[in-house]
Amino acid sequence: MRKFIDFVLTSVKLALTGSRKYYAWLASLLIVVLFGAFTYYYQLKYGLIITDIRDQVSWGSYIANFTFLVGVAAAAVMIVLPAYLYNYKEFKHITIFGELMAVSALVMVLTFVLVDLGRIDRVLHLMPVTGTPNWPQSMLTWDVIVLNGYLFLNILIPGYLLYKAYLREPPRKWIKIFILISIPWAISIHTVTAFLYGGLAARPFWNTAVMAPRFLASAFTAGPAFIIIILQIIRKYTCIGQPGCKLVVSDRALFTLAHIALISMLVNLFFLGSEIYTVGYAATSHIAPLKYLFFGLEHDGVLYNKLQPYMWVAITIEIIAALLLLFPKTRKNFKTLNIACIFAFVGIWIEKGMGLVIPGFIPTPIGEIWEYYPTLMEIMITLAVWALGLLVYTLLLKIAIGILAEDVVHPSAKGKEMPEHH
Repeated sequence: MRKFIDFVLTSVKLALTGSRKYYAWLASLLIVVLFGAFTYYYQLKYGLIITDIRDQVSWGSYIANFTFLVGVAAAAVMIVLPAYLYNYKEFKHITIFGELMAVSALVMVLTFVLVDLGRIDRVLHLMPVTGTPNWPQSMLTWDVIVLNGYLFLNILIPGYLLYKAYLREPPRKWIKIFILISIPWAISIHTVTAFLYGGLAARPFWNTAVMAPRFLASAFTAGPAFIIIILQIIRKYTCIGQPGCKLVVSDRALFTLAHIALISMLVNLFFLGSEIYTVGYAATSHIAPLKYLFFGLEHDGVLYNKLQPYMWVAITIEIIAALLLLFPKTRKNFKTLNIACIFAFVGIWIEKGMGLVIPGFIPTPIGEIWEYYPTLMEIMITLAVWALGLLVYTLLLKIAIGILAEDVVHPSAKGKEMPEHH
């Protein structure tokens, strides 16, 4: 117990110690979080009326970001699976970064759900005893179970491995069981989220069998794209990547992640094209949401098309990202690789966020149209949640790098070699 307490105290010290640039980054994130917290207090006081969410469009930017970030969390499996099942050595040094990315993404996921509920006490309705979760019929309850379970796994696994690395002791074999469980669990969190949409028969835009595969394909594009950027930042501003560092992030690992992102992007574009063809060619009444998204929807002489430019931008930059990743010359050039990763991440964020959630409500089953667009207060709260997630990720990375790369150890372990943490 004393060693564990020392590990916790050392971790806190590592997280709160750094350069001026590090403190400036933390301070900037905290400022955004505080502004968002004040805005959220305003939302609690006056209700969701401060947002543009209405009865006709009951899910807005909060749930759009929630959906996207569930995919980012699930994408950690694309690092864990090759490292542990296929013994891919290039990924074994970076699995910890993927697992910690999942933790920070899930913190944002659960926070977005909280702010979307309006009142905090509504969480009690999802809990046994205090509420009526309607398990196993309710997909929403399944979503709560798999998300919280995945958060537990991604806190337990890297936390335990870091603790053992701090003591310079090999991890016990039982942790491998949880690692193997986390792989299908990662798939499940996004599959259940897709089923939550796809099971709504009154929303034909979501009611499609390809929803879950499309969710996974887009997740395995955005997640690796994000981690490629993060790993380059880590290499630039920490000892990782410098001669003599105990932790290595190789170019080959980054290029392999880029290859994963490429294949996933091509599959995602194929699924999207299949949906557009199926709905567009049949030209039934179900085409209305898709028409609204790409061309605008006319109703009573008014053209509703606020999301149209965003969706065309999303498709355009996704195609550009796919082309940049397709050719080895641009995929292995860090300038063009970074452009591709940013385009892929932003494109998926638009397409899978606002481009998926909002059109499902337009028009309503009785033909009403409420053209949703996030208010300034919604945007401030959304930015605050993202800042919170980045803050959590920054602190966790600082701890992991200190123990794995900077040789921070328990006093009793000085002079011992770093054990294999996998």
